Amino acid sequence: MRPWLHIARISNLPTVWTNVTAAWLLAGGALADVRLAWLLLAGSLLYTGGMILNDTMDVKFDIKYRPERPIPSGQISLRAAWAVCVVMLLTGATIAAISGAHPKITAFLVGGIVLYDLFHKKWAGSVIIMGACRLLLYLMAASAVVPFQVAGPMLVLPYAVALGCYIVGISVAARLESKNGVLPVPTTMLAFALLYTPAVFCAMRFSSAGGSPLQIVVLGVFAMLVAYATHSLRKGGPAIGNAVGWLLAGIAVVDALAVATVSVPLALGFVALTPLLRFWQRWVAAT
Repeated sequence: MRPWLHIARISNLPTVWTNVTAAWLLAGGALADVRLAWLLLAGSLLYTGGMILNDTMDVKFDIKYRPERPIPSGQISLRAAWAVCVVMLLTGATIAAISGAHPKITAFLVGGIVLYDLFHKKWAGSVIIMGACRLLLYLMAASAVVPFQVAGPMLVLPYAVALGCYIVGISVAARLESKNGVLPVPTTMLAFALLYTPAVFCAMRFSSAGGSPLQIVVLGVFAMLVAYATHSLRKGGPAIGNAVGWLLAGIAVVDALAVATVSVPLALGFVALTPLLRFWQRWVAAT
């Protein structure tokens, strides 16, 4: 079982749950609505299927450079990995559609997952596709809320874009590890700027709405997390992996910033989840 957990990067899965929950609530959905549970399952299957597909696409690279990975080491057969990821992607998309998610948004999300896995080793710009996948996950969950066509996009899209920027920032930062901490200065600075995008957007949002003290606390936690991570990235070496791990766990804090506009207690719960995710990464690697 553990090889499957590794190939699925299962330690990041709870951030999919916070993504879907935040988008659902921002679009006006009720926390007790059973469709939210189905959307959480759909998002989980799409994420896990995409992660397994990533390893099937990378098998030649992993045989040469990462032979300890589950497929090249023989812990999981390539055929089994292919079968599982295809079933998960199709099942996830079907459940999302049955739960009311917009079919086109769901199709774009699945397409984005496949495109990223196809090109992430061949095209540096694939980091944009990675960010777009999380953005589309937000929109997919929100689209199941009726009447999404009227108010949903305006309520959810800004937060989805902020999350997408953050994900692109993480993806660029993660490449520092494979490049021995060396990337062009403009690229590195762009990554740092993207990581702070949710903080800038939510600070403007909170100030215009007269943010509560607890919202400011959540914003402060996020700012400190990113500041710590960017400081670690500058140090290079093993600190890069530590920084990326915190940034991945920090996706829950990005969702906390979004959901703080509708439920501060839930936002604080998302913040509390972050160190638990970082701890879980010690057992199952996040990258």
